[in-house]
Amino acid sequence: MAHPVRLVVRDDLQRSRATVFFRLLLAGPHLLQLMLWGVAVLLVVAANWLVLLARATSWERGHAFVASFVRYAVHVYAYAALLANPYPAFRPGGAYPVDVELPAPGPQRRWAVLLRLPLALPAVLLMLALDNGAWVSGVYRQYGGLLLTIAVLGWFVALAQGRMPRGLRDAGAYALGYAAQVYAYLFLLTDRYPDSDPLAMLDELPTSEHPIALTVEDDLRRSRATVFFRPLLAIPHVVWLTIWGIAATIAAIANWFAVLFTGRAPAGLHRFLAEYLRYATHVYAYVYLAANPYPPFEGRPGSYPVDLGVAEPERQNRWTALFRLPLALPAFLIAGSYGGVAFVAAVLGWFASLARGEMPRGLRNVLALWLRYSQQTFGYLMLLTDRYPYSGPVADAEAVEQPPAFLPPDAYATTPA
Repeated sequence: MAHPVRLVVRDDLQRSRATVFFRLLLAGPHLLQLMLWGVAVLLVVAANWLVLLARATSWERGHAFVASFVRYAVHVYAYAALLANPYPAFRPGGAYPVDVELPAPGPQRRWAVLLRLPLALPAVLLMLALDNGAWVSGVYRQYGGLLLTIAVLGWFVALAQGRMPRGLRDAGAYALGYAAQVYAYLFLLTDRYPDSDPLAMLDELPTSEHPIALTVEDDLRRSRATVFFRPLLAIPHVVWLTIWGIAATIAAIANWFAVLFTGRAPAGLHRFLAEYLRYATHVYAYVYLAANPYPPFEGRPGSYPVDLGVAEPERQNRWTALFRLPLALPAFLIAGSYGGVAFVAAVLGWFASLARGEMPRGLRNVLALWLRYSQQTFGYLMLLTDRYPYSGPVADAEAVEQPPAFLPPDAYATTPA
């Protein structure tokens, strides 16, 4: 069933350079009103919580008041983050290029209303990673939130080109749409849990034509025993990936010189780097619970449910090859933001897989989006292609959910509860 909180995007990607330059300043009055309005909203939500506990149906006027606030917040943050161009109205009566449709008041389950705050905590953690950034354990640094990174990079691009790239716009719209679903759930507008699936957030998704593409053939089942010990089981792969990575670094440097002189990656170097990148995809998919089987120790195509396809070498622009490292920096910033989101999704998926023996589809697809973008970024850096990574979700094989034929039936067996 479609989620009752639906994001609607009618943006044409055109941006006014003048308003882009002063965007944060222009958004100031709206942000101030949003803060003041939010105080009243908290009081109304508290009153509606009591009403729902008493009669299991929302207070209609309170529901309408909070729904208007959520719509207004979507308009304001879409404008501030450059996901839309027109200046938003101070009362959300009409349509906006990035809008949200909210459900009418209706009955809700009392127990879900009573426990709304603890139930919403996992969704809030993922929302914070998408919008504000998340502390990543073991890395000792804070990645900026995806929406914030998109806004900063989009500011420079929109000033230079007068338009917002669709990949950046769609990635930001996904983060904003998920936040709208979280606030709708938290503010008792619906008792439908937020859907983290990036493939279900936007109505229209482009098909990927990138030379580096991710395919997912996973039935979502997870073995509780291997999930519990997943970090320990992955140690041999992490060691081998590190050793292989040293050789891949040397090969990437040699590939850089080859592309500079000939305009094309040598077939042997290209194949070696593609196998390394594919093997890294298998390992990260296993560690982050995007797949269940134990991966093989080589990067053979078609050997794992989460696989990476790399096209044959083609001619590349020598100028972009010369400046490949600085050109890849924006992509690495976005990949870092996606990495923070993926870490939160993996932690939440670890608990969900232990409890249910199954990985939630939304979290799996979040991890697939991160894997695809990060591997396209590394492939761009290593000159496997001169196509820039596409930062938004794509309507490709990332949503396939069937067991691959090349795995034995017991590869997906789950431990009895």
